Amino acid sequence: ADESSGYESESAGGEPAAAAGGTRGRQRRARTAFTSEQVCRLEKTFHRQKYLGASERRKLAAALQLSEIQIKTWFQNRRMKLKRQI
Repeated sequence: ADESSGYESESAGGEPAAAAGGTRGRQRRARTAFTSEQVCRLEKTFHRQKYLGASERRKLAAALQLSEIQIKTWFQNRRMKLKRQI
């Protein structure tokens, strides 16, 4: 009975614990395959502004049917790609 306290009870919701970065015996989240339309819109937005505020990120996420975390991560990765190219 005592063994049920800990990670198991915290991750009862499933996805949030895995998304939060818990790696103990859990599989990584599947890589998101962005559609060409999503990438095009993300690139256009990135060329206009390299950093998005919370409200802009929320709007873009809703428009592209992605999570805000996916948008945030895409922008982080895109800035790193730009930095490597320079």
